[in-house]
Amino acid sequence: MGERVVTRRELNRALLARQLLLERRSLSLPKAAEQVGCVQTQYAPSAYIGLWTRLEGLERDALTHALERRSLIEATLMRNTIHIVSRRDYWPLIIAVRSERKAWSRRAQRSDERRLRRAAERLRAFLADGPRRQSEIAALRPEVWLPGVGIWVDLVRVPPSGTWERRRADLFGLAEQWLGPPPPISEEEAREHLVGRYLGSFGPASRKDLADWAGVRVGALDGELQRMKLRRFRDEAGRELLDVPRGPLPSAETPAPGRFLPTWDATLLVHARRTGILPERYRERIFHIKNPQSESTFLVDGVVAGTWRYERGRVGLEPFARLPREARAELEEEGERLAAFHA
Repeated sequence: MGERVVTRRELNRALLARQLLLERRSLSLPKAAEQVGCVQTQYAPSAYIGLWTRLEGLERDALTHALERRSLIEATLMRNTIHIVSRRDYWPLIIAVRSERKAWSRRAQRSDERRLRRAAERLRAFLADGPRRQSEIAALRPEVWLPGVGIWVDLVRVPPSGTWERRRADLFGLAEQWLGPPPPISEEEAREHLVGRYLGSFGPASRKDLADWAGVRVGALDGELQRMKLRRFRDEAGRELLDVPRGPLPSAETPAPGRFLPTWDATLLVHARRTGILPERYRERIFHIKNPQSESTFLVDGVVAGTWRYERGRVGLEPFARLPREARAELEEEGERLAAFHA
């Protein structure tokens, strides 16, 4: 018997369900970060808004407190991009992508490995007494703060940097000091954890989607995909999709409420384009070189329908097409709550 075919709209609803965008949930912040497969955080307020739109009754300072208590960790992880992850997820995810990040550095940056190793040792020694600002590290010696050195020494972004209150994530500490040493976990076990986290948060998905999200070569996770017990589907074009055993697959007719998404929300990136959450005709309006932070967007029926902006105490809508009256009313009500969150 052939694999079940999953339609694009079913993939859309699966994504919304796993990303907590069908209904808000009452979860702890670490559990929420795990459920959505980490929170991409190039711009610090994005994490706050992205979790607010997914969680019931989130107060803004709760996320800052979680970073201060170290139940959430901010660091450069997949795709060499800043993410917020749970404390439990940090070491497995960093171990899972470490060798691929180093391979990328050798290939794309043409890095001198011996030079980077020396720089990493000097950086560890400099941070041994506690976190330091990026400017302090850069002023130490030009041969220490080298492009790619953060791939060779495990660093975290330490609050209050990288928070709503102080948005530049420029205070660095050693992960082993901030979290304690890594657990006794093999690279294979760490990669299985990564696969499960992605598919549980974004699946069903193709091997390429998984690799794009993780920032690794397409074949880098083949061994884990063969060992793990996974469900297999096909999309409407016949491409194989993989999924965790109990991942939710809501009906295509499941209602989807209006939702506001922050800049760089991971649901809109290319690894999730199979779901149709961002219509391709709008992609260049959201991600373009003139705006490195992308655009903040809103969803109508599970699809990006425009952008939004917070100005002068209110959230303004810029729809791409005329909105149905009911959808606009729902978004305006949601926008009032978002404005209150900002204020």
